[in-house]
Amino acid sequence: MIENFDLTMVNWARAQFALTAMYHWIFVPLTLGITWIIAFYHTIYVRTGSNEWKNLTKFWMKLFGINFAIGVATGIIMEFEFGTNWSNYSWMVGDIFGAPLAIEGIIAFFLEATFFAVMFFGWNRVSKGFHLFSSWMVALGSNLSAVWILVANAWMQHPVGQAFNPDTARFEMKDFADVVFNPVAVSKFTHTTSSSMLLASLFIISISSWFILKGRHIQMARRSIAVAAVFGLLASGFTAFTGDEAAFENARHQPMKLAAFEGLYKGEYGAGLVAAGLINPTKQPGDQQEAFSFEIRIPGLLSLLANRSPGSFVPGIEDFVYGNDEHGIMGAGEKIKKGRMALANLDAYKTAKEAGDEAAAWEALAAFNENRDFIGYGFLERPEDTVPPVALSFYAFHIMVILGSLFTLVCILYLFFSIKGTLVRQRWLLGLGTTMFFLAMVASQAGWIVAEVGRQPWAIQNMLPVGVATSNLTAGTVQTTFFMFLALFTLLLIAEIGIMAKQISIGPEED
Repeated sequence: MIENFDLTMVNWARAQFALTAMYHWIFVPLTLGITWIIAFYHTIYVRTGSNEWKNLTKFWMKLFGINFAIGVATGIIMEFEFGTNWSNYSWMVGDIFGAPLAIEGIIAFFLEATFFAVMFFGWNRVSKGFHLFSSWMVALGSNLSAVWILVANAWMQHPVGQAFNPDTARFEMKDFADVVFNPVAVSKFTHTTSSSMLLASLFIISISSWFILKGRHIQMARRSIAVAAVFGLLASGFTAFTGDEAAFENARHQPMKLAAFEGLYKGEYGAGLVAAGLINPTKQPGDQQEAFSFEIRIPGLLSLLANRSPGSFVPGIEDFVYGNDEHGIMGAGEKIKKGRMALANLDAYKTAKEAGDEAAAWEALAAFNENRDFIGYGFLERPEDTVPPVALSFYAFHIMVILGSLFTLVCILYLFFSIKGTLVRQRWLLGLGTTMFFLAMVASQAGWIVAEVGRQPWAIQNMLPVGVATSNLTAGTVQTTFFMFLALFTLLLIAEIGIMAKQISIGPEED
């Protein structure tokens, strides 16, 4: 229950953060993945001494530099929004959430930035060995940055290593190791970095395919593709494996999200995974409508994904909303009652402390501790408020999976024809390959929609609803900044595309 709750302002704040995050994510995965491939190209140059490999390395390095610079700008803006639009969030969990972000800035980003200049401007200025070392350090630094950012995000998905302080009404860190080695953080990092490697491989394949179709820089393009296809194939396999692990962690820690992205309303034994389907847009929890207008399921696969057992029970959305006594699942309605009791007891504790009544304070605190794990639910109005947007979660997840399967096939075909030496004659494949980077961006954005939309209505899973996390701003203020950022980010994106396109049209240097 939230008094004076301005839903319009909250929705605009959510829209602004989503806008910033999605624009930022246009640049981040390419940075994470391409740095490793560039370092590998650089290694081949140092080992062979071939100027063709040197020019190839410098070309991809330039494109990385353009992408990196604009990605930093959008990332800085996103971090500022925690203080402007989400000040209650920053106040209540800043001690925990801020720690990994601080480490990212002090250590990882500093490492990346230090060697960035050497990598770009060190040609013929430092030794080949140190120059190569700087390329690998940039790759390491960019991915170390991802470690700490994803640790912070994973804590939002599965809060561990913390405790609520009733005197300050804040969540405080108790065990930093639990936060860092959060199982959700491990699966999130491995899945994000492997999918970023796949995206970067497809970026190289797309541009190199265009060069071959235009009859330009064919030798450079073939060499780029040969390496990128291997990286892409390995990354696609690892992405599928880590995606399976991420779904397993969802089943353990965010089962409502798992049910939402499969459109599973009623729990089932031997639950099937939807291979293709059309969600019924009017379906609501508790009604008698079918969840799908059309669906094709693979029997038992969702149970296998969630519990490692094809015949096991997978709870559905209605089990979490209304409860399931047979399987020991408490309904959201009961959790809301307990959460409201916790909030009432917390208020009684503060009142007694201010009045100097220690006995009453201890009694209220003891009552609060009985229900403190449900405190976040006390701010919700209805059990149905715990259900995330099902259709958006479902379609985003399945788009991601379908495209991921396509990418694996494309990498296999590119590698096969590269080994045979007939790639330049496969114009149908080259034409398809030019679209792969765009599709990879779609899949990457869809993955983050699954992760963040599937968590709703929580800013911190089960602890802090989004509506409570916002700042005390008017909807008009947030609307104004939303459109300002929309214009700014669109200009930055247009600028990047223009600069990238010009650099690509120039192509690599040639001796």
